[in-house]
Amino acid sequence: MEADNLDQPDDNVIQTFQLETSGLRGRIVRLGDTLNDIVEPHQYPRPVAHLVAETVTLAALLSSMLKYDGIFTLQAQGDGPVKMIVADVTSDGQIRGCAHFDKERLEHSWKQLEVLARTETSQNHFAQLLGKGYISFTVDQGGESDRSQGIVELKGHSMVECVQHYFAQSEQIGTGIKMAVGKRDDVWRSGGIMLQHMPEDEQNPESGSGNINEDDWRRSMILLDSCSEDEFLTPDLHPNELLMRLFHEEGIRVYTPRKVEKGCRCSEEKVENVLAMMPKEDRDYMSVEGEIVMHCEFCSQDYVFDAKAFEKKLKQRQKENERESV
Repeated sequence: MEADNLDQPDDNVIQTFQLETSGLRGRIVRLGDTLNDIVEPHQYPRPVAHLVAETVTLAALLSSMLKYDGIFTLQAQGDGPVKMIVADVTSDGQIRGCAHFDKERLEHSWKQLEVLARTETSQNHFAQLLGKGYISFTVDQGGESDRSQGIVELKGHSMVECVQHYFAQSEQIGTGIKMAVGKRDDVWRSGGIMLQHMPEDEQNPESGSGNINEDDWRRSMILLDSCSEDEFLTPDLHPNELLMRLFHEEGIRVYTPRKVEKGCRCSEEKVENVLAMMPKEDRDYMSVEGEIVMHCEFCSQDYVFDAKAFEKKLKQRQKENERESV
């Protein structure tokens, strides 16, 4: 890769690369307005927003390891003040994320963690807000037989540590990750790099070699750790230029980058179908001043239904179904 062949700085991309000297494969993710569009509409408290941004970034990194036609989901769930964080990525690059949390418990816990968690790097203490629980990795390709999932105990102070624990326990693949999340010019941004050993029987030409020299691995981890949060988060640095800064002596082979964008799969039709499946007593309870409001946790969009008109439409649909079944 030649430094003078770089394009202008690029955001919202996943770039696969390989270190030729050591045979390690890697991914670099840079997210800008896509991440901001996912996080900002929720107006989460700062630690929750940070956790969601980290989870979205990690989901982008991890999904790029896989060949799938469907949805990759990264989810962490625990008994702490932050109950659940989830992000998913479709095979065509649509990404989204959200969180559930207990506001009162969060405020109490955050006061205790605030001094420890002032850094924007991946080595923070935010994952402690999840408490005890699990982290899961799910690939859903549409059918019951096409769904795979890995689950391990939440273990680690940060989301990065939790993911690395998963690889150590379940995949047994040497994995190094460094990431930064934060605001620049009041816009949420993130960057992350993941390096991995590969199994010896890996056939993917982009994967690298399985026979990794431990000296090569340690050297690569030292180089990765030298990346600063400003290098991750500045909008003025091309991902490939960052790779050149870190690994120029390793021989870098880069592959076609993949664009990602915010995408939610909710729609008025889907929300209407969910509402129709609820008991009428629940719909009556949800009605406020003649309206039912359904809120999408992922994109924060509200779907508003006229309660009387909806019940009339539902009765009409039931009559039509009865006539068709005769």
